[in-house]
Amino acid sequence: MSKYTTGEIAKLCGVSVRTVQYYDTRNILVPSELSEGGRRLYSEEDLERLKIICFLREMDLPINTIGDLLAEEDPGSVIGILLDEQENSLRAEIGERQKKLELVTGMKRALDRIENFSVESIGDIANLMDNRKKLRKIRGTMLAVGIPAEIVEWGTLIYAIITGNWWVFAIGLIIVIAAAVWMSRYYFRNVAYICPRCHTVFVPKLRDAFFANHTPTTRKLTCTSCGHHGFCVETCREEATHEEV
Repeated sequence: MSKYTTGEIAKLCGVSVRTVQYYDTRNILVPSELSEGGRRLYSEEDLERLKIICFLREMDLPINTIGDLLAEEDPGSVIGILLDEQENSLRAEIGERQKKLELVTGMKRALDRIENFSVESIGDIANLMDNRKKLRKIRGTMLAVGIPAEIVEWGTLIYAIITGNWWVFAIGLIIVIAAAVWMSRYYFRNVAYICPRCHTVFVPKLRDAFFANHTPTTRKLTCTSCGHHGFCVETCREEATHEEV
């Protein structure tokens, strides 16, 4: 069976000799034997015990707690619970860091598309990124209404062609038009636009927004604050807007 000196066991576990000696004084890592010259000698079992101690210290457990834990009849079950907690904690930390990484990379991509950016433009980007989830929720609601409406439209049309009962299609068309009107009003009641010139968040009139040329994330509008006419960036509507639809 292998025997390790204080220096050897410390090196194997990546700690200092003083740390090993300290654990000895606290009676949580007592050497298995002493050599004839009085040197501390540690066994393989002691080595494994030190590894466990180092792990528990990395989890910020106090020395007294570690001593009580290792004195238990079945310390393995308790350590298993601690491992589960540590795993959950690390996964949560990884999730938070991943969100921050996505925020940083998103900001970098947005800044790369701006030739001359300012503090205000960075604020616009931060506003947009903060509202992404809200915008996704709004668009998800639109899909939840739009897809069934589309099914009704095509279903009643096919039924009318097969049976000749065009009144069914007429009813379906009324339902689809009603759904489209509701979706339009719902959408424009929940979004606002950021002027690229004065950086004001404004709400255009429904008529202007509905007929404006647009892309998936912008709409060509006239800012209600500075009068600039051009593509304005879509964001989630907040309570503090300048004009109601």
